[in-house]
Amino acid sequence: MIAYLGRRITALLIILFGSSFILYNLAAISGDPTEALRGSTDPKAQAQLLALTRTLNLNVPPPARYFLWLKRIFSGFNFGNTRDGHPVSVDLSAAIPTTIRLILLATIIAIVLGVAFGIVSALRQYSRFDYGMTFVAFLMYSLPIFWVAVLLKQYLAISFNNFLAEVTIQPGWILALSVVSGVFWASLISGDRKRVWKIFGIAGGISALILTVLSITKWFANPGLGPIVLFGLSVGVAYGITFLSTGLGNKAALKSAQVMVVIALVLYYPNQYIFNHAGGVQTILVQLLVTLGIGYAVSRYFAKIDRRPVARTAMITGAVIGLLILVDKLMQTWKPYLATDAVNGRPVPTISESNSLLPAGNFWFTFLDTLLHLFLPTIALSLISFAGYIRYSRGTLLEVMNQDYIRTARAKGLTERTVIMRHAFRNTLIPLTTIIVVDFAAIIGGAIITERVFGWRGMGTLFNKAISDFDLNLLMGVFFVTATLAVLANLAADLIYSALDPRIRVVGS
Repeated sequence: MIAYLGRRITALLIILFGSSFILYNLAAISGDPTEALRGSTDPKAQAQLLALTRTLNLNVPPPARYFLWLKRIFSGFNFGNTRDGHPVSVDLSAAIPTTIRLILLATIIAIVLGVAFGIVSALRQYSRFDYGMTFVAFLMYSLPIFWVAVLLKQYLAISFNNFLAEVTIQPGWILALSVVSGVFWASLISGDRKRVWKIFGIAGGISALILTVLSITKWFANPGLGPIVLFGLSVGVAYGITFLSTGLGNKAALKSAQVMVVIALVLYYPNQYIFNHAGGVQTILVQLLVTLGIGYAVSRYFAKIDRRPVARTAMITGAVIGLLILVDKLMQTWKPYLATDAVNGRPVPTISESNSLLPAGNFWFTFLDTLLHLFLPTIALSLISFAGYIRYSRGTLLEVMNQDYIRTARAKGLTERTVIMRHAFRNTLIPLTTIIVVDFAAIIGGAIITERVFGWRGMGTLFNKAISDFDLNLLMGVFFVTATLAVLANLAADLIYSALDPRIRVVGS
């Protein structure tokens, strides 16, 4: 294994430095950063030309200049200065967190929802749901990101901000959303025609009732869950996670999840007190760790043997319920946030990374403002990536489900949930690992179009600026960071393969 890793790292390093050498020379040959100064009539142009030539080593041939750049990299990751005179490392350190904040959440959402809907689509092959997801996937995949972004700005920002002035849902919208809800649930649950129409009516009716109540109570002006609604949602979470994790037949897991619901209800008001008096990222992380610890302790009480699945169920249930409590706190922050002069009743922004006019010192205002600025870009990026994950996970699972070991597992009498979750899904992750790892590596590369549409300054913006300004140092700085992550991602994918499937063992020979 060590020999294999050595060979892989050596090959990846050769690829990294070989590609950087090619890019450096192509970029150096294709553009002349002194072109504007050469044609200038400014008396100082000649002095500026000499200074720029000396600063960028333009009197050195590009192949030799590459090794001067490489020497600075090895001497302390010094990427040089940009055309504006700023250190490239400073621009990179400011752009990387922005890009991660912009794309990381969108990538995670796309992976989770895409894989989940892809698996359900594969299990319901040629059903109404499968055809619907296929249509949605191809539609989303074919839409240009800039057009999606413009639609989101119009309908989820401008129109929604206008809606908040009255907070009344029009009957037409109630009808349309109820029909969409009915179609979704009817296609998901499926069955014969009579059952489909019954599910359609029930789901559509419940959706219409909920939307009507929200409209009458003007819930969107002052949203919140409260302990009662939170308890109901938590019960659903407990049963859903238990079903996916171990099956409802595992009584120890089900009881552990139910106890986590009761603990969450008991601690609802103490949590609110902590949020109000000690709000912060550290507080949230500490509460998460405490929740996981409580989940593990509860599982130890109910499970005497085979504790790992029970612990997993209790801990995931506690984490999801904790997320619901956090969402409830953000909902409570909504009304005072809207009332601030910086927001002035229009909370969903269409541009920029944050609201500079927002009062400093209020963690929940800042947290909510960050999420709202992420809202539109996250949806835009998720919709495009979501489509690819649906199609890929569907095709992969269909291929796995036709394997002999799946038929053997069913012949042994294992439940369908066990066959799918423990056997098929695990092996589905092996090919999915490739695109997931590469996607995470691409996060740092930025989304050039999305950043431009929404006015964010991330790695994509730096890359575009480097090309348009013939800024070779900035271009190579962006490339070196993204290429290094891509190389590491490929190495990580090889290691994850062997972790997911014990049959995959690479022995150096």
